[in-house]
Amino acid sequence: MEEHIADRVSFALECLFLFSSSLSNFSCAGELLPILAWTYVLFVLLCLMSWSKIRQARNFTMFSYPFSVFNLFIFVTFQLSRLADAQSPETAATSSQSSASSTTGSSRPIFTVPTEADTGATLIPNIEDPEATDPQTVCPGYNASNVKRTASGLTATLNLAGQACNVYGTDIETLNLTVEYQSADRLAVRIVPSNVDSSNSSQYILPTEFVHQPTVDADAGMSSLTNDLSFVWSNDPTFSFSVYRKSTGDTLFSSRGTKLVFENQFIEFASVLPENYNLYGLGETIHGLRLGNTPSVDRGQPLAHDADYEISDFTKTMWAADIGDPIDLNIYGSHPFYLDTRYYEVDESTGNLTLVTSNETDAMADYVAYSHGVYSRNAHGQEILLRPTNITWRLLGGSIDLYFYAGPTQPEVTTAFQTSAIGLPAMQQYFTFGYHQCRWGYANWSQLQEVVDTHERFGIPLENIWTDIDYMNQYRDFENDLNTFDYDEGERFLANLHASGRHYIPIIDAAIYIPNPQNASDA
Repeated sequence: MEEHIADRVSFALECLFLFSSSLSNFSCAGELLPILAWTYVLFVLLCLMSWSKIRQARNFTMFSYPFSVFNLFIFVTFQLSRLADAQSPETAATSSQSSASSTTGSSRPIFTVPTEADTGATLIPNIEDPEATDPQTVCPGYNASNVKRTASGLTATLNLAGQACNVYGTDIETLNLTVEYQSADRLAVRIVPSNVDSSNSSQYILPTEFVHQPTVDADAGMSSLTNDLSFVWSNDPTFSFSVYRKSTGDTLFSSRGTKLVFENQFIEFASVLPENYNLYGLGETIHGLRLGNTPSVDRGQPLAHDADYEISDFTKTMWAADIGDPIDLNIYGSHPFYLDTRYYEVDESTGNLTLVTSNETDAMADYVAYSHGVYSRNAHGQEILLRPTNITWRLLGGSIDLYFYAGPTQPEVTTAFQTSAIGLPAMQQYFTFGYHQCRWGYANWSQLQEVVDTHERFGIPLENIWTDIDYMNQYRDFENDLNTFDYDEGERFLANLHASGRHYIPIIDAAIYIPNPQNASDA
């Protein structure tokens, strides 16, 4: 009787093991290959059919049936494999992230960009497409009319000078031109569609509450009389305009010989540039300080002097992107402003100025420099094409909103630009001028503490420690990953950091997460 009970208990235990291990094996096999899982199910069914016949033929003993031994072997193999994966860095990182998700009450996996996000139409930028239509060859340009003098400048109406080309959008038939001498050293030129209302203002008008717009100074009536800039327009053969420096007679900006293109999704205007020009700015790009200039010799060889440089094609893209540090491409910021510095030889007998257009200069000679600035107040994607003899602006939208700064020195141009357009730099606290340590990839508070301790151990100055957005819960602003950067441990870390006179700075991206309304747990 006791042997019969023991036989039943052993049989029940083995059945329980076979059931649970079969489910586990099926799950593991499914993760590797679905067809492997269903093959295993078929194998289990066949084994169960044969097991019933074997039990009728002999007494039962624990793990005496080959299927039990096989299932035990498969089960142990899968569990050992899982244990090995759990100890790898990649799996550990994934496990930490999954744990963080469950801690915050969300059972969904951490969001990753799907592979198909990189799949799209194969397109060639028209700047690189030899078959792309050149708007200058097919568009009609504009003619100016109804020109009226104002207290600060002039206004005019611009109408299409021929049949619309509609090359990269729909041509705007009528535009408004406004020219303002805004101060003693600033000239504004604005060209916008004549019909702007609430239905299309966001496309063409950049709100002043987002980006400040320079306006006419209160004393412009008197101060503008000393402005060294002069605006001249022409309808020959179509509308163009030029900005001159009165004191030198130099042309600072001129669209003469080109056509104004103004469509709802494409704007193009251009200006001549002097030979071997000296332009600086148009950030943010990793490029030589002097724009559009590349060595005319092998880049790997040392340069003897400035004569080894020559103007070459350079296209500056204005489209802020967090893409690391690519050479000559657009990165974090967009600053559509450039400084143009020109050097002149002075005739000692007459005082006449001759523009220096060669990179070869005489170290013993005296030169006079004049600088001016050009600012394009536009927040749309744009390209600035720097070519050996001209600069072309191509905008995806907005309007033409240009500001010319007379200078004539670089500090005067920079100061005028800051005070009228973008504002002066904010006053910083003293500690911010100290040594900073920042990088992407700090995994948790403990690793951050180790970095601080290592600085101390080796006597490396450190006033500020940063974390990038990997401290966040799935990159959500204002919420930490509780598994790796929980608040209690963070409070202890900050207390120790502040006690040592140091500061902590978390990076916050300007992107607020929008929960999925169809997922109640997504909050």
